Amino acid sequence: MSEFINFYLFPALTIGSIYALGAVGISMIFGILRFAHFAHGDLMTLGTYGILAAAALMPVNPLLLVPFGMALTVFAALFVDRYFYRPLRDLPTIYTVISSFGIALVFRSLIQLVWGSENQVLVAGVRPPLILFDTFRVSVLHLQAIVTTAVIAVLLHFFLTATKTGRSMRAVADDPELAEVSGLDTAKVVRWTWIIGAALAAVAGAFAALNTSAHPNLGWNLLLPMFAAAILGGIGKPMGAMAGGFIIGMAEELSSYHWIGDEALISPSYKTAVAFVIMISLLIFRPQGLFKGRLL
Repeated sequence: MSEFINFYLFPALTIGSIYALGAVGISMIFGILRFAHFAHGDLMTLGTYGILAAAALMPVNPLLLVPFGMALTVFAALFVDRYFYRPLRDLPTIYTVISSFGIALVFRSLIQLVWGSENQVLVAGVRPPLILFDTFRVSVLHLQAIVTTAVIAVLLHFFLTATKTGRSMRAVADDPELAEVSGLDTAKVVRWTWIIGAALAAVAGAFAALNTSAHPNLGWNLLLPMFAAAILGGIGKPMGAMAGGFIIGMAEELSSYHWIGDEALISPSYKTAVAFVIMISLLIFRPQGLFKGRLL
């Protein structure tokens, strides 16, 4: 039992936390702006390198520098929306989707140009784990990621249900034409969609880089599992996206546990495919997702 918890359950919850934070933005952008944002992973990477840049000037715990990464991603998201996505909103959605691929390449190229293409670590060395009940060994990073994601989930739920802006965002996601006729400020809703999605992408990027290392393809490599999480939870359902992130993360990690016999059920080399199997199955049998989101 201790081996399962130490080496599978907590890492699974950590990966799930990263997917959950990234999937929120994907789900909200699709739900409100009606397009799949394929630059979201690279937005995550940009936030990670913003934290790296701040760390070069202030050698403190990288988690204390997350606001710098959030500020960079929010600025980048609002900039590309204003100058690249907004002019395309009246055109068929495919134009914006293709544009998001172009933005992803621009972000990645800028990161390689400024910071290089080699792997970089946010924290050097190995931190000792926390020992609980003389049995369980929990990585401090894993605990930080899980607790932070849980707190963000509570705050996000409060924002969406108890604030005027949050309720407006839900209304626009449910019926944009009716919301606009009702006099809701859709431009404000769009701005907040980008702010929340980009900020959470930066937090996800920070935990992903701390869990492995920072490199220009960091967010791109996580993009498809995050899309799977958003689809699993239901497009346009932020809390569903968070739940989907945890489900996808746990399915990936726990699939390599030796449930039967002494060998891994699925080789760790193939565990990423689990996310795609789940995503394809949902698209076939329940395209609206677990929380009955918008159909693709």
